[in-house]
Amino acid sequence: MTQKTSTFAKYVRCSAVAVCAICASSWVLAEQAIRSVTGSTQGGYEILRVELAEPLGGLPTGFAIQSPARIALDFPGAINAAGKGVFDINQGNLKSVNVVEAGGRSRIVLNLKQPTSYRAEIQGSALLVVLDPITTASAKSPIPSVKFSDSSNSDILALKDIDFRRSADGAGRVIVELPNSQIGVDLRQQGKGLSVEFLRSSLSEGLRRRLDVADFGTPVQFVTATQQGDKVRMVIEPVGEWEHSAYQSDNQFVIEVRQKKIDLSKLTPGPNYSGEKLSLNFQNIEVRSLLQVIADFTNFNIVTSDTVTGALTLRLKDVPWDQALQIIMDAKGLGMRKTGSVLWIAPKDEIDDRTKKDYQAALAIQKLEPLKTQSFQLNYAKAADMVNQLTASSGGGTSGASNRFLSERGSAIAEPRTNQLFVTDTPSKLEEIRSLLATLDVAVRQVLIEARIVEARDTFGRALGVKLGGGDLRAQRGGDGGYSVGGNNRVAFGTSYQNATNSTGYGTSVGVDGTFVNLPASLSGVENFGSFALSIFNSAANRFLTLELSAMEAEGQGKIVSSPRLITADQTKALIEQGTEYPYSITAPNGATTIAFKKAVLKLEVTPQITPEGNIILDLDVNKDSRGETTTQGVAIDTKHIKTQVLIENGGTVVIGGIFEMEESNQENKIPVLGDVPVVGNLFKNRSREAVKREMLIFITPRVIADRAAGR
Repeated sequence: MTQKTSTFAKYVRCSAVAVCAICASSWVLAEQAIRSVTGSTQGGYEILRVELAEPLGGLPTGFAIQSPARIALDFPGAINAAGKGVFDINQGNLKSVNVVEAGGRSRIVLNLKQPTSYRAEIQGSALLVVLDPITTASAKSPIPSVKFSDSSNSDILALKDIDFRRSADGAGRVIVELPNSQIGVDLRQQGKGLSVEFLRSSLSEGLRRRLDVADFGTPVQFVTATQQGDKVRMVIEPVGEWEHSAYQSDNQFVIEVRQKKIDLSKLTPGPNYSGEKLSLNFQNIEVRSLLQVIADFTNFNIVTSDTVTGALTLRLKDVPWDQALQIIMDAKGLGMRKTGSVLWIAPKDEIDDRTKKDYQAALAIQKLEPLKTQSFQLNYAKAADMVNQLTASSGGGTSGASNRFLSERGSAIAEPRTNQLFVTDTPSKLEEIRSLLATLDVAVRQVLIEARIVEARDTFGRALGVKLGGGDLRAQRGGDGGYSVGGNNRVAFGTSYQNATNSTGYGTSVGVDGTFVNLPASLSGVENFGSFALSIFNSAANRFLTLELSAMEAEGQGKIVSSPRLITADQTKALIEQGTEYPYSITAPNGATTIAFKKAVLKLEVTPQITPEGNIILDLDVNKDSRGETTTQGVAIDTKHIKTQVLIENGGTVVIGGIFEMEESNQENKIPVLGDVPVVGNLFKNRSREAVKREMLIFITPRVIADRAAGR
C-alpha cells in the first residue's frame, strides 16, 4: 500500500510539472517578440519592416537624434527573438539597425547617414517605418522636420505644463506635459532656433508666455509658446554652436539643447557638407589618381577632363568627402558639373566656356522654337491684371526692355467676359506661366473687423440761492398811511416769491413794492428747481418782508455705444460710415452764395494684413462726429478722430485709444460787504458746484474668416 501511494505521488508531481511547463511555454509563445528586421526601397522611400509575434495595439513611442542621426523606437514587453542585435541594411539613407533588449522592453535604433523624418504604420503583425527622402526633407535647411507621430485625437486637448530645467552636463531641457501620448509633434530647425508644433492642441492663457532662461547657463536663451489655430507653436532660441535631441516618453515630451563639442584635431565641416567622412594622407600624388580614390569611396562616376594635370600633397583627417573634393578642386583651380550620379571635373575656364555655349545654344533654340497659344481660366484674379503683370517690362518701363515673364516673342491678352487669359509663347514658357498662375490665382482670405465705440457721460450739480424783498402798503394805496388790513399782523407762505407776496389776508391782496436781493439758484442746462418762500407782514406799520430760498441738485449718467463692423479681403481697404450731412453757406469767388454740405458721421476705415503667423495688422481710421452748436456761419461739428496702425492676434480685442475729460466748477455770487457777514451773509449770496465727466473708448476685434475648403 505504501509503494502504491509513493508511485501515485510521483505521478501527481510529474503531471503538475508537465502542466506548469506547458503553461510556461504557452505564455512565452504569447509574449511579444521581434522576429526579424528587413529593409527595402519603394518609390524613393526607405522602408524598414519589423516582424513581430503579435500585432501591436498602437504605434510605438520613439525619439530622433540629429547628431548622430538616429531614430529610436521602444517596444514595451517585447523580447529580441531575431537571433542577432545588429542588422546591416546599407540602403539609401539607412545604414544599419540595432535591436537592444533591456529593462523589460526592446529598443530598435535606426542608424542614418543624415537626419530625416519618418512615418510608422501597422500592417497585421508587422510595423513599417517609412523614411522620407533627404532631398525633400532638407530642401531648405540642413536639419529637416521630424514628426514624432500624427495626431490621432479627434478633439483639441490642452497642454498641461511647460517647464525648463538644466541638466547635469549643462544642457537646457524643455519639458512639455502632454494630455496624452497621441499628440502629434512636429520638430524642425527654423533659422537659428528650433520650432516645435503640437498638433490639435491648445494652450491656456497662463502658459502663453515668453520664458527668459538665460540665467540657467545653457545655450537656450528664450522659450516662447503661442496658440495658432488648432495647434500650439513653441520657439526655442539658443545661441552659439549647439546641437539638440528630442524624445517622448508616455505623456512627456523633452527637447535637450546642448553646446556642440568641437574636436580641434578635426577639420570643421562647412554648413553644406554632409558626406561620409574620410581621411587622406598622400605625398605628391597625381590629381587624377586622387580623384579616382574619392570616386571609389563615394561610388560616384567621375569623368576627368584631359586638361586636369599636376600632383598634390595633402593630409586630411575625418573630413566629409564632398568637402575634401572641394579642397582639392580649389587647390588646382578646378570646377565640377554634376549630372545624376556622374561628376565631370575640369578647369573652371573650360567649364565656364562649356556652360556659356550651352546657354547660347538654348537661347538660339528658344528664338527658333515654334510658338503655341494656350488659354488659362482664372478663378479669383482678374485677367486684365494678370496681363499687366506678365507683360510689364523688367527694365523699369523703358522702351526696348524685355517682358518680365514672357519671352521676347511672347504675348498675352485678356478676355474680360469669361475672365480668361490667352498666352502665346514657347512650350517651356507656357509651363512657367501655368505654375505662376497657380500661385497667383488663389482665393484671398477675408477679415471681419468689429469696432465698438463707447461714450460715457456723468454729470453732477448742486446750487443754493436766495431772493430778499419788501414793500410799503401806503405807497400801493395812494399814499394813505392810515390804511390797514384788519388791524392784524400777517405771515404768508408760498412755493415762490411771487406766490408769497400775492397771498391774501382777510380778503385783501398784498402787493410787491421792491426786491432787495435777487440771487436765485441756477445750474447750466437745468431750468426747473425747488424753492421755498416766506412773507412777513406788519399791519401797524403797513409794511411787509419777503424771503425766497431756492436749491437744486442734478445728477445724470448716459452712455452711447456705436458698433460698426465690416468684412474685407486681405490687404484691401474698406470703409463704412453713417451719419448726417449739414448744409452751410459759402461765398464763391464771383461773389455768389452757394450751399455746401459738411458730414457728421460715424466712420470706420480699415486696411487689414494677415501675417504668416496668423496675426492681423490693421491700418485704422475711425471718426465719431456729432452736431455741435449753431453759429452764424452754420452748424459746428464736434469730432473725435483716431488714426493708427496696430498688430492684433486673430480674435483678440484691443483698446486702440480713448479720450477722458473732466470738468469741475465752483461758483459763488454775492453782494459785497453784506455777503461777507457771518451767518447772515448767506442771505446775500448764492453758490453752485458742477462736475462733468466724459470718456470715450474704442475697441477693435478682428477675426480671420476660415476658408470653407479648410473646414471640410
